[in-house]
Amino acid sequence: MNKRTAFGAVTLVAALTLAGCSAGEGVDIDGAAGVEGDVLVAAIGGEPDQLDPHRTSSYFAFEVLENVFDTLVAPDENLEMQPALAESWEVSDDQLTWTFHLRDGVTFHDGSDFTSADVVYSYDRIIDEELANAWKFSAVTDVTAPDDETVVITVSQPTPNLLSNLGGFKGMAIVKKENVESGDITTAPIGTGPFSVASYTAGDRIELAANEDYWGGAPELAGVEFRFISEPATALAALRAGDIQWTDVVPTQQVSDLQGDDAVQLGLTPSSDYWYLALNEARVPWSDVRVRQAIAYAIDRDAIVQAVSYGTAALNQLAIPEQSVWYTSYDRYSTDLDTARGLLDEAGFTGGTLDLLATSDYPETVTAAQIIAANLEPLGIDVQIRQPDFSTWLDEQNSGNFDMLMMGWLGNIDPDDFYYSQHHTDGASNAQKYSNSEVDGLLDAARVEVDQDARKGLYAQAATIIADEASYIYLYNPSVIQVWSPQVSGYETRADRAIRFDDASIGD
Repeated sequence: MNKRTAFGAVTLVAALTLAGCSAGEGVDIDGAAGVEGDVLVAAIGGEPDQLDPHRTSSYFAFEVLENVFDTLVAPDENLEMQPALAESWEVSDDQLTWTFHLRDGVTFHDGSDFTSADVVYSYDRIIDEELANAWKFSAVTDVTAPDDETVVITVSQPTPNLLSNLGGFKGMAIVKKENVESGDITTAPIGTGPFSVASYTAGDRIELAANEDYWGGAPELAGVEFRFISEPATALAALRAGDIQWTDVVPTQQVSDLQGDDAVQLGLTPSSDYWYLALNEARVPWSDVRVRQAIAYAIDRDAIVQAVSYGTAALNQLAIPEQSVWYTSYDRYSTDLDTARGLLDEAGFTGGTLDLLATSDYPETVTAAQIIAANLEPLGIDVQIRQPDFSTWLDEQNSGNFDMLMMGWLGNIDPDDFYYSQHHTDGASNAQKYSNSEVDGLLDAARVEVDQDARKGLYAQAATIIADEASYIYLYNPSVIQVWSPQVSGYETRADRAIRFDDASIGD
């Protein structure tokens, strides 16, 4: 999901360093076609690990990069795919050939032309280098460019979720080959988006300049300055003081007060994200489904939700929230220590130590871990909480060095985006090593089912088994909580947490 690591001392060659410009101050950004206007200062919760959209898995990075890069198609506020770099497309009668027609006249930030070759390069890079989103191309057999303005994607089977795979921003941006091969993309990325990277001060901020030649129309803002502020109280104080104009680093305990505060604008939207626990099934005793189920019965989800979100999150024992068309009702697990003890007795488990991997970069994981430790203590389970930074957390997850971990999954659109990756035997994000042939079959079938009702039924069956067997112990769906100055207009929160400022402006 999110990744943050500390950079070494890195500063990008800037068109103009915006540091020192006061909030909303008019500036003239050299190298940005003389764009004049306001700079919106936004506080995000941490520093990106890098700025290569294909290699990062950091939400902090995506908050910035969503404004720098584009995808072939993009979700609207209802998470339905709309034209972006591709202005239209069609699918063959046998559902095996997708033809995309690209916009004319699109350029990269360095002034070079965007063509179909850039799309082919970007997708081939993800596939050939087996990057994090390579699984989204599992049905793709060929990506070709018959001419500069056309991309043809051939698939081996009907792929009803292809558009959502291409349009979900995380890792699917169209990049420039020379920018990648030079290595500059990690710190000085070049995209086609509404803003370009102007400067980067490690440990402090990233500054973007408006792209006056953006195909979607030049932004009204002259730029966006992303500051790294991890403390919610600090971010909110900066907003009230006028030092920043937007933040998603919001203390959940203050949401009720913010709702009645005319000095700020609160955006509170149900999200498609979910937070979960996963037990390492490659280790005994967590490989025993009864032990995993016992822990699912012992967890006090109500206490966790109240502690981490002050009631702003929605309890959910499956991944998909109630407002989604893919929602499935499920409520097997309640807090029941007697049932938990019975399951542990059946499994012959008499107690022991559990290594719970949380991360200091996401305080909600530490808070939840403390509650979970108290929940499991009556079962004779001694929970040892580790809380490294998220970069280390990822390394530990990927190497299987944990008994249980807590994390979230962001920006979900299509069920295949997460169920296959996380719960199929061959899933790229199946760190818990779950394997069930029936679930594999259901997820394989859902991938090619073009009838949405039938597809929903397949996912409902798979999701129920996944929860029954505690491949994940789902906890809750958080809300998207963002706050901005009343002077900011043209910005709204979204269920997929996409942060784009191309339509935003600052008034008097």
